[in-house]
Formats: sequence, structure tokens, C-alpha cells
Amino acid sequence: MEAPLTLPATPEQRELTYHRVRDALASLLDGEDDWVAAMATVACELHHAFGYYDWTGFYRVVGEEMLVIGPYQGGHGCLRIPFARGVCGAAARTRETQLVPDVHAFPDHIACASGTQSEIVVPVIAPDGTLLAVLDVDSDARAAFGDRRPPPLRPPPPPIRPRKSPESRAGPPAHALLCSTAKPPAERSTPWRVRD
Repeated sequence: MEAPLTLPATPEQRELTYHRVRDALASLLDGEDDWVAAMATVACELHHAFGYYDWTGFYRVVGEEMLVIGPYQGGHGCLRIPFARGVCGAAARTRETQLVPDVHAFPDHIACASGTQSEIVVPVIAPDGTLLAVLDVDSDARAAFGDRRPPPLRPPPPPIRPRKSPESRAGPPAHALLCSTAKPPAERSTPWRVRD
């Protein structure tokens, strides 16, 4: 196991680490079709690959404009976040990646952890356009996720091949979490779109 990437990190070091995480996730999730198991594995791999990821996890869409905490790594998170509040709510509401170099400058930031200085939140969108969840990463370092370039957090693995066992499906199939490894446009991040 390689040591976690720490700050300062070059774009090349980040890219290498993302490729390593994508490869690990492709192997770990090969054949997995459980949504919760996939989210937990993605959160764990990302959290342990980057030393400056202090909270890494998912907030699931569970009702009309409401997010509820899902699998995560780090200290306690907020349990429920309405779409109208905070960075996670903004990502859910706009379906666009939210890159926040200084959370104290973000209007209506929800301080789930007092040490958080920067945050990135990536929507997880099904092929039919349904918002499934948001992937939230917090750091205790300011501007931990870069600036003036696409957010470095991109979909970790390529699509996986789900098993055919229907008994383990407790939500959208696990492969719904995974998507293309195509890079977002240079000036603006695109939502984390999932494949069939």
C-alpha cells in the first residue's frame, strides 16, 4: 500500500493518485452490485489515498430535496442536509460540482466539522438524469483541491460489471456509482455522471 498523497501536491502527483484509486476500485468493485457496498468502498479508497481528505463520503437523495448521510470516512457528518443549504445542497440543487477553496467565504456553509477549510462536492447522476447522491470531500487545509482548473476529484473507476443476483440490490445498482474517466472541460467541472 502506498503512502497517502499529502499537500503540497503537483497536478501530476494528483493525477497519478487518481489513476491508482481508479484501478483499485475497478478491481475491488468488479462484479459488485450493492449500492451501499460500492459507496463505502469508494469513500474508503479516496479517503486513504489522499492525506488531506479529512472527511470523505456520500449524502444520498432520500426524498423531496433532502440528502441523508451515507457511507463515509472521517468524523461525524451532518445527518440531513436540505438542497437549500450548504455546499452539498448547492451541488444537489444545481447538479454541478462545487469547488470551495475557503468554506468561510461560501454563503450558508454548514459547519459539520469546525476544522474544515475547503470542500468539493460532486453530484452522482443516473443515466436518466436522476440525482442519486453527492460525493462530499472536506479538507482541513485551505484550497486543498486546487483552483482555476477543473477540480481534481473525478470519477474514480471505470464502470464495473454487476452481478445478476437481485437479492443484494438495496437501491440503485453499484455500477450506477461509476462512470467514464473522461476529463471535465478546462474551465468548468461537469457532474459525476454515471453509465448504464
